[in-house]
Amino acid sequence: MISYKVTIYSIEPRKRRKTTYRVRWVVAGNRFGESFAIKQLAEAYRASLITAAGNGEGFDIETGLPVSMERKRRNVTFYQHALDFTTAVWPAVAAKTRVSIVETMARVVPVVVRDLAGAPESAILRRALRKQLNQSEHAGELDQNEAKAIAWITRASRPVSAFEDASLVCDVLDALAVRLDGKPAAPEYFSRRRRVLHRALGYAVRKKRLDKNPLSKGNLPEDWTPPQAPDDTVDPRAVGGPALVADMLQACGTIGKRQGPRFKAFYGCMFYALMRPSEVAALTREACHLPDSGWGHLIFADASPAAGRAYTDDGQVHEHRGLKGRTKGRPTPKARRPVRKVPIPPELVELLRAHTAQFGVARDGRLFRSENGTPIQPSTWWQVWQKVRAASLTPEQQASPLMKRPYDLRHSGVTWRLNSGVPPAEIAAWAGHSVEMLMRTYARCVTGMEDVWITRMEKTLHPEEDQ
Repeated sequence: MISYKVTIYSIEPRKRRKTTYRVRWVVAGNRFGESFAIKQLAEAYRASLITAAGNGEGFDIETGLPVSMERKRRNVTFYQHALDFTTAVWPAVAAKTRVSIVETMARVVPVVVRDLAGAPESAILRRALRKQLNQSEHAGELDQNEAKAIAWITRASRPVSAFEDASLVCDVLDALAVRLDGKPAAPEYFSRRRRVLHRALGYAVRKKRLDKNPLSKGNLPEDWTPPQAPDDTVDPRAVGGPALVADMLQACGTIGKRQGPRFKAFYGCMFYALMRPSEVAALTREACHLPDSGWGHLIFADASPAAGRAYTDDGQVHEHRGLKGRTKGRPTPKARRPVRKVPIPPELVELLRAHTAQFGVARDGRLFRSENGTPIQPSTWWQVWQKVRAASLTPEQQASPLMKRPYDLRHSGVTWRLNSGVPPAEIAAWAGHSVEMLMRTYARCVTGMEDVWITRMEKTLHPEEDQ
């Protein structure tokens, strides 16, 4: 807390074995003092306190120092601040978020440096920073070149207060706006990295290393032009209808003896149950209600995203956690977590029944796993999907955005329900979205309903004709 109630006393000489000179002052009733061996130093220190008080600066009631002196005391290098920040947030964030934090800080730290001789190669420095900033015990050890790079950045890193310079802020934002090869970064990439940096600089404000966050609205440099904002809406050209998806799933079952059939129900869950790949990877037999006929449903509360061994607590590639956007922090096994209940058509019921009959269930109840029993890697379901596209689409379709990514199955499933007239609130609950995000994301995909809307408008425009 800050107080402006300050009293500064005269210098007090103290004679013991050696004479010292003590500066005494009081802030909001709290007494403070600092001793110096030379009177001139004591006078200079007292004068700085008097100047700060005369300029209307507030004094910290815990340390007794004026704001300017307190900030200078706390003004660590940005490299040290990045270490402090990652250490503080690491336990409470998901593994995927840890990746974003480390990658962003490893990109920014080399920008906030002095022109010091002996700079290492940028690739070596980034590799070293990824290891140093990573707070996991699985991060890996520095090799000799990486250790030298860390020694250099420790000396060269500028203080956090450098972010008070608008030109540095622009340099950092420009660095985040391009890829390592110098080409413009995707808007989503820039937005994600900017959010991480904003949080890191917010931590600097919290620690009183900065007065304000330079990335907050109203604080950004006026002469900096941000990249194009990311377009969250789904490209309707990427969406396929139920008939096309059914044909692609059928083609998937013909790819190889076991590879394609192992993914047929996996992809089916993404379309028919609106599941994210990480949610499908964690799906268990217990979560599936598969009746002999008619519609069934899935009830699930877990996801298994693949972040990499260096970013998970247990050193596994996948992190077991709650559903995206529905579980804050890192829940304990006993914590109550929100669940999703999604109705599934007979087509998916049949796919899941056939998958279980052919491949069985893992010891922990999971339906989907590799041939050696491990969780399926994202690279695998991505590669198999490219084979599915090649086997089921025409050359013209393959050259288009149509069903280009496995995630387009989920987009197609949402679009199918919207165009079927299902209320957005229901679809949002099944997909794990808010209604606002659902309508914004799929605004361009709702088609084929014009006749329905025209009929309804006609009834309200000419109600007498219905009588």
